[in-house]
Amino acid sequence: MMSSIEGAVLKLPYCSSFKFNHTKPTSLSIRIGVSGRGRGSGRGNRAIRTTTAASSSVKQGEFAPDVSSPSLSLGHSTRPDFPILHQEVNGSKLVYLDNAATSQKPTAVMKALHNYYEAYNSNVHRGIHFLSAKATDEYELARKKVAGFINASSSREIVFTKNATEAINLVAYSWGLANLKAEDEVLLTVAEHHSAIVPWQLVAEKTGATLRFVSLNEDEVPDLMNLKEMLSRKTKLVVTHHVSNVLACILPIKEIVHWAHNVGARVLVDACQSVPHMPVDVQNLDADFLVASSHKMCGPTGIGILYGKSDLLSAMPPFLGGGEMIADVFLDHSTYAEPPSRFEAGTPAIGEAIGLGAAVDYLSGIGMQKIHNYEVELATYLYESLCSIPGIRIYGPVPSESVSRAALCSFNVEGIHPTDIAAILDQQHGVAIRSGHHCAQPLHRYLGVGASARVSLYFYNTKEDVSYFIDALKETVSFFTSFK
Repeated sequence: MMSSIEGAVLKLPYCSSFKFNHTKPTSLSIRIGVSGRGRGSGRGNRAIRTTTAASSSVKQGEFAPDVSSPSLSLGHSTRPDFPILHQEVNGSKLVYLDNAATSQKPTAVMKALHNYYEAYNSNVHRGIHFLSAKATDEYELARKKVAGFINASSSREIVFTKNATEAINLVAYSWGLANLKAEDEVLLTVAEHHSAIVPWQLVAEKTGATLRFVSLNEDEVPDLMNLKEMLSRKTKLVVTHHVSNVLACILPIKEIVHWAHNVGARVLVDACQSVPHMPVDVQNLDADFLVASSHKMCGPTGIGILYGKSDLLSAMPPFLGGGEMIADVFLDHSTYAEPPSRFEAGTPAIGEAIGLGAAVDYLSGIGMQKIHNYEVELATYLYESLCSIPGIRIYGPVPSESVSRAALCSFNVEGIHPTDIAAILDQQHGVAIRSGHHCAQPLHRYLGVGASARVSLYFYNTKEDVSYFIDALKETVSFFTSFK
């Protein structure tokens, strides 16, 4: 296997004026005793209702958020639907700002899961009895909901997987091993998540294909001109994020797909940070493959989404063998089912799929364009507020009229380890953020740091959450600088 990185450029945003020296976490340990831990009152603590199996599905609009009031922001109007947000952590009000890692779940999703297990738990596709038929109908309805949500041409283009990581591995081992050979190239960016890099490293080792990496430009965004120049007839696949989980940049996927198709390459899009936050239309993007995670879009953990064009999925061999993915089994050979069943061996995550369908209903009830518009406003407020912190270094592009950032910021503060920042924010202020490399070690090495802190927002967050976080961060920075 070979790999290369080309055209490296580094730049500090305008609100960053220092050279960050990575420090080890301090040995200081502070723990505030937990007190008053409990749920808040109001609609967020509605009791879960159950129904009979005959009327057990969560219909679109049921438990829909009240977003009609012009006096309330989207964050304020939807927060009551998320019971977990109404509690204290370490004696402070919980402010959850780790949404790029996972989102919280609305009552409608928890109700759908509870209702499945209580009212019609059964295996799918195998029984003729009422419970099995009901479970099968709801499982396949969830697939149709997902297909409609991203505008796939058919629900048969939606494969349910364990998570987005498994979805990428499915493409790597099924399509990749069958189509890549020595001297072929797979083009990625240095900003990819580990789950979009490691599977292709493994496949490249088996096939002799070469991995090439697009660097960042001076705005700390993958260099699209560099990408375009690196495309050639040797390029068989482009693997790229839609929204970076570290840099917050939003890439023009439709253009990238067009350039790739011009040289005969396929495109796999990691949409884990875009599908939950903005309208995504796979037909308009013309992507060949696209993956997303249920748990980042208000759905349960344990289930992911692979979208693939019908002709590509039909030509791909199975990824796993077993029940459900077969047409006929003989002692000396087997024949295989058509997609998506071909790629869903064994008993699937039935309850999780149904919960994902409920999450799609919930998000659709709000409207993805409305969510995106609100988050653009939050993103700008977050970035501008962070720039008031002394010694801060924010990674990724500077927002402007022509450049939008996703509602997240990865940052470092001079002389303070990001894990120390995250620990104090949690223990003294109840603020949940992420610290570490965010499954993007190559990107952090490229940026010259070992780790960063990351704050990431969702539509149920508010400007008050951001302001509280900023005040808490200022106190945290002041606390550490007092020892110098």
